[in-house]
Order: sequence, then C-alpha cells, then structure tokens
Amino acid sequence: MTMRSFVLTVLAASSVAAAHAQLPSLLDRDLFFGDPEILAAQISPDGMYIAFLRPYKGTRNIWVKRTEDPFSAARPITQQTKRPVSMYFWSRDAKYLLFVQDQGGDENFNVYAVDPAGGKKGAIPDARNLTDVKGVRAEIIDVPRTDPAVIYVGLNDRDKAWHDLYRVNIATGERTLVRKNTDRIATWVFDNTGQLRLALRSARNGDTEFLRADSDSFHQIYSCTLFEQCRAFQFHKDGKRVYIASNHGSGNLVRLSLLDVENGHEEQVESDPMKRVDLSDAQFSDVNDELLLTSYEDDKPRHYFRDKSVEADYKLLLSKVGGKEISPVSKTKNERKWLVSAWSDTEPGETYLFDRDTKKLTFEYRIREKLPRESLSKKQPIRYESSDGREIPAYLTIPNGVQPKNLPVIVFPHGGPWGRDVWRYDNMSQFFANRGYAVLQPNFRASVGFGKDFLNAGNGQWGRKMQDDITWGVKYLIRKGIADPKRIGIMGGSYGGYATLAGVAFTPDLYAAAVAVAAPVNLITLLGTIPPYWEAGRTELYSRMANPNTPEGKALLEAESPLNSASKIKTPLMVVQGANDPRVKQAEAEQIVIALRDRGFPVEYLLAPDEGHGYARPVNNMAMMMASEKFLAAHLGGRYQEGGAPEVVQRLKEITVDPKTVVLAKTKAQ
Repeated sequence: MTMRSFVLTVLAASSVAAAHAQLPSLLDRDLFFGDPEILAAQISPDGMYIAFLRPYKGTRNIWVKRTEDPFSAARPITQQTKRPVSMYFWSRDAKYLLFVQDQGGDENFNVYAVDPAGGKKGAIPDARNLTDVKGVRAEIIDVPRTDPAVIYVGLNDRDKAWHDLYRVNIATGERTLVRKNTDRIATWVFDNTGQLRLALRSARNGDTEFLRADSDSFHQIYSCTLFEQCRAFQFHKDGKRVYIASNHGSGNLVRLSLLDVENGHEEQVESDPMKRVDLSDAQFSDVNDELLLTSYEDDKPRHYFRDKSVEADYKLLLSKVGGKEISPVSKTKNERKWLVSAWSDTEPGETYLFDRDTKKLTFEYRIREKLPRESLSKKQPIRYESSDGREIPAYLTIPNGVQPKNLPVIVFPHGGPWGRDVWRYDNMSQFFANRGYAVLQPNFRASVGFGKDFLNAGNGQWGRKMQDDITWGVKYLIRKGIADPKRIGIMGGSYGGYATLAGVAFTPDLYAAAVAVAAPVNLITLLGTIPPYWEAGRTELYSRMANPNTPEGKALLEAESPLNSASKIKTPLMVVQGANDPRVKQAEAEQIVIALRDRGFPVEYLLAPDEGHGYARPVNNMAMMMASEKFLAAHLGGRYQEGGAPEVVQRLKEITVDPKTVVLAKTKAQ
C-alpha cells in the first residue's frame, strides 16, 4: 500500500467513525422486528370488549379484555403455535372472532372461528376451522350486517383457479353453495341488505366486467380494459347504485363514481381536487350508509370529508395527538365509540379509544412501546427525473443526527411491482437509518396510485425503464452529494428482490452489496409456476410483462431475466427464500445460487423450511435481518449489532445453506 492510499484509507475510516459518533445509540434489532407487545386492537360491535394480538408462548395470538380493563387483565383466546395470527375480525354480533391461517406460508388459507366466552374456566377455547378442506384456499367475501350468524366465503375446492361462493354458518360450520363459479368471477359484491347483486368477471382478454347478478344469470353493465382500473366499494343507501373506483375512459386518475346496477350509467362523485393522484379509499357509515370521507395517498395522505360531524371529530383528534395522522381502526355498531391510531413517519402507532358523545380520548397502547421515538429518522418525499425525463416520486430517509453528505445508501424497491411506498413509519427504513444508512424508496413507473399513464408506462419494462427509475434515483443522490458512490446497496423482496438482482446484473458497477428476498430470477419459469388461483391475473401478467408463448415475448422475458446475465454479477450477494413460497418457487432462488456457484462466485443463501413468500415468523425474520445487517455492514460500512437472542442465533444457523450443496431436486425449474 502506498503512503497516499494509506492516508486516504485512514481518512475514510475516520470519516465513517465521525458519522457513526453523531448517530443515536445503536438500537436492538428486536425493537424493530420482534413481535410487538400489543398490536391490531379491534373493539367489539357492542363496545364491551377489545381484542388484540400479542405473543402467547412465543407465537402471536388473539387476546381479549373488557374495554374498561387494563391490558394486563386480558386472556388469550387462541393458541396457534406454528404460524402467527396476522389478521382477524369480530363477527357482526360480537359472538365470535374470526381469523385466517395457512400452513407454513403455502397461502392455502382457512377461516377459523373462536368463541371468546368458550372453553372451560381458565382454559383457552378451541378454534374451529370453518373451511377445513386440505389444499384449498378460502377467501372471505362478505360479512353481512343483516345476518350476523353467517359469512360468505369463496373456496377453490372444485376448481383451483376459481372460487365458488359459499354461505357459512359460523356457529355450526355448515356450508351452503350459493353460486358455482363457471364464469371467471374474480369478486362477488353484496348490497347493504346482504343480497348478492354484482359479480366482477375477469374476461379472457383481461378486461374487468361488472355483471349484475340476477337470480339465475349474469348481465354485463360496465367494464374497464386490462390497462384501466375499476373496483366496487359498497352500495348506495338507495340500493340501486353502487360506489365504484374507476379510471375507465379518457380520464387518467382513479375517481369515485356511482354506477346504476340496472342500466350501467356512471355518475362521477369525486376525483382528486388537486389532480395529482388516484382515489385511494372511501369510507362509509354502517349506520346510515352515507359516504363519510374520501382519501388520496399523495406525498402524504389527504382527506376530504362529506360528513361534518366526522370532520369535526377528526380535527379534534388531530389537535389532541400532536400533529400526527389519524386513522380509524374499528368502531362499535352504533359508531359512537372509535378505536383510532395516531401515527407518523417516526411513530409506529398510538391507539386511543374515542367517545364521540363525551369527546373523551383515552390512551390504550403504543405499538413497539420500547422503541425510542427520538432516535428515529424523518422520511421525506422527494422527486427526481429518470432516464427519459419522467418524474419519479420517492421517499428518502436520512439517518437522525448526521448531515446528508457522502452517506452509505440502501435502495429499497417495493414489491408488486403494482404497489407503492407511502409516507408512514416502516421498520426497514428506520432500522437501517439507525445503522447509519440513507434509505431510498422509489415509486418507479408501474407503481399504483399515480394514474394509469404512470402505471402503464411500466408495461414491458421489467429490468428496463422500471430499473432506470431506480438507477437514476441513485444517480440523483450521488449528484446531490448525499450518497457515497462506493457504498451503495440494494435490498428488496418479491419484485423488489427482482429489482435487486436486475440491479446487480444489469448495472454491475453501481452497487457494493445486495440482498434479494423471494426474488424472481428467471421470468419464464416464474410465469410457468404461478399459483392456479392467480388465473384471473394471468392475462394481465402476460400483457404487462410479456407473453412467454410468443417468440417476441419469450425473447423479452429472457433478456429481462437476471439469471441470463448472472455472468456479469460482481456485487456481493445474499439470497433469501422460503421453501413453501407458492408465488416465487424455491427453484427461482436456487437457479441464481447455482449459476453463481458454478462460476465460482461467492453467494450467501438463507432458506427457511417453514416460510412462504416472505418471513412471517419473527424468529425467522430476526435471523434474516441479523444476517442482512452483518452482510451489508461488511460491504457498505454501516453499523452492526453483534449477537442476538440465542433462539435467533440458532435459527440463523439452521436456515443458512452452503451454496455448494444446492441442487434443483425438490422443486425443479419448469
């Protein structure tokens, strides 16, 4: 080493050390990725109880307490041991709690019901499987207000690609077939009296067709093309019209409309008053079926109120929670008591009980209570130009306590790709900001919410313009002096995992480290192994990506597949996969591992045998984050927390695979 290079190395190390000294204290990764102490509270329709999620014997389960009692008085009412409960809800009459569960991440969900008052004294009641059919995926369709004893579910027991509609008695589990799905129905829509009124069909050409569901037939009343969006919300109180979100026709943005079910006439209710983004949500009263408010997910969320009393209460709540955003969590049947969440980019969520009559606001709990908010980092909306001049909206998180200059950066492309990042707290950006990284989250073209022109600009652009939108974000940070060009990493899951591999394969000099989670590597095999219940979206996948059954489509997909450019990869890489993933098969991950192994290029590989598309079990997620943190720190110079809980350290040993031993035996590529 020359004297000059020695001096430069010492100066660089000193600069990193100085930046680290300005950061808040290193926070335990468990504070970000461990199971929250309390999560996802729901007040019962009668207001008597609050249910919530909390670990029980190491696995997240449902607990219940009386509304006025402290959380310490709660008791568990489920005892799942293998998979955490992630979503649940009260039946309309508050007699049952219902939740969905799959096996090891295979996404064959079943619907379970549990009686919170059941079980012997002191014992946890048994949860009953209402859709107990092996290898079948259940979908909850409707929970009618007029008949709280039943729910409507879809089951693909007869045809794996399409869900027949069943009426299920919650108390007995008795299932009654309502409509056999022989017409490519993707969604069933009930009116406010619990009557089936509409079916949304996925036509073979990719169009979405609104069908009026008469007693023994369907009649088309509306449609939108493959490259448009339309969906139903709920029926108007007149019972003749249904609220829909649509950008059918000449308009670019998704608007709120009323659709006449008899004649298909559309009447626009509202589009974004600022003409910037799609309608993201509309909320309605279950008491009188009135439209309460509309929401738009811009750089930050915006709301427009139709009900003056709701608006007044919303403003009152804002004044009481210190400028945080407010979101409803659940309501009693009469809507006089609300559970609300107050949140921001640096606040995971404070949950309050609000009495609309007395205006009393009662603090209930704070998600991740032990996480010090003062150590978290602000998430700022930014915009930059891509390779063709298109403006790309994104979010940038700068580590708290340091100047935005010459920082290591991690780029996090979102999954989907037809999704988007939003302004709010998220574990990944905050965790890595605490480790000293600036975090870029780009909403590349094909992201939803910015109009159909922006969405459709991504058609045929996997690894191309969509990847440019990510690459040019990195260039923007370098040009602004924010990013150290030699310390840029990329990490993502699902499509974000694909973008990670595309980044290191197609721009091999840009990134210094990469972590790809559940990442498609070969777009031909990806499309050849999509789950049967994705049949409704097959035409859209072929149209937005490319059709593998045509010569030109196959050629495009092959060119866009990182596997076929594996010889160009020179970036240190970690691959993370779940063995039961039904979307991105294990063989996808192993194709790239084998390709890199065969050319003697080092790659790290984590494979969880009890996970699907992402790591749901906290012990697995913590193990992955421990490995990713250490891997990225070694190549990018960020901070790293040594060690971890013994069970996490052991789990990491169990899921770490020697790439030299990998063969495509159990899940062959097709």
